[in-house]
Amino acid sequence: MADGRLSLQKAVGEILEREGTPALVMDKRAIRERYREFCREFSKARIYYALKANPHPGLVELLHEIGCQFEISSQGELELLLGMGISIRSIISSNPVKDPAFIRSAYASGIHVFAFDSFSEVEKLSKLALGSQVYVRLSVPNEGSEWPLSKKFGVEAEQAAGLLAEAQERGLKPQGIAFHVGSQCTRAATWAKAIQKSRAVWDMAASKGVELKALNIGGGFPIEYTRSVPSLAEIARVVEESLARAFPGGVEVLVAPGRALVGDSGILGATVVAKAEREGERWLYLDVGVFNGLMEAVGGIRYSLRTSKRGRSKKWVLAGPSCDSFDVICNEAELPEVGIGDRVYFLSAGAYTTAYASQFDGFPIPKVYFIE
Repeated sequence: MADGRLSLQKAVGEILEREGTPALVMDKRAIRERYREFCREFSKARIYYALKANPHPGLVELLHEIGCQFEISSQGELELLLGMGISIRSIISSNPVKDPAFIRSAYASGIHVFAFDSFSEVEKLSKLALGSQVYVRLSVPNEGSEWPLSKKFGVEAEQAAGLLAEAQERGLKPQGIAFHVGSQCTRAATWAKAIQKSRAVWDMAASKGVELKALNIGGGFPIEYTRSVPSLAEIARVVEESLARAFPGGVEVLVAPGRALVGDSGILGATVVAKAEREGERWLYLDVGVFNGLMEAVGGIRYSLRTSKRGRSKKWVLAGPSCDSFDVICNEAELPEVGIGDRVYFLSAGAYTTAYASQFDGFPIPKVYFIE
């Protein structure tokens, strides 16, 4: 991976010299290799790319070509995929909170797989998507997650079983349980706990006359930023062993990676546009910040940084270009002495960068380029 990153960084440098900054360069070869790794480690599962991580059409086209399927949450994502000719059979929706208009549109298009985690969602689906296959979103531990999701989505075990029974009574077809351990989860054991809890719901549902057959274990698989993380193989081993214990008779499995499928394949290139010293701190201002590409920095994600400059590293406050004091990427960035016009590279920036970005204050979203 280190050699691949150096090669990608060189390609980024060449593109920046030609096209300017900010720019995100994605390595197609790395994406293909990562997808093959998922297929190998989760050989019995169906793999769905969580489109929210990076919905660039070039990325969609590549993943479609190599056989990946897609998980969507919104009308906009649906229209993107349909506009590109992606088969309805390759699309599921796992967002448990849906606009009624989206449900109507998705159902009319032929999508009949949805998730839910409340009575109101069961009501909506029974009225607008009768007969659809549904998964209840279970609240599970998010231990080790750098971006927890457990408070916003999911229900506890007893309520989950009750909702599955209600869905069946209202003409929906309960298929299984969905969960998410939280984004960038760095503890493999968290998946084991989620699977064990899912088994409890499975049995509760069976006691209510609801027979399930599938488990959507979501995403959350981590990539390496500045700290080491469990490998995909390690997590897959924990998942496989946990499934064997909890479901000895077997179970259908869906996996929905986002960050882990595309994050490592991208480098975000930026340019230093200003420098300053304020109250003993060195400040570097770049042409990309939290609003137009690095929003996850606000939530605690720390990117590995590179520059073509050499020399002893110093601590910098790294900030974006906007007229907003919130636009601070990192308070203790380690970089050598750099000047205005020099480049700074953010590694592992292929996910949740351009996807989150806006043109706040008139600054551009990074353009996206692909290399083979």
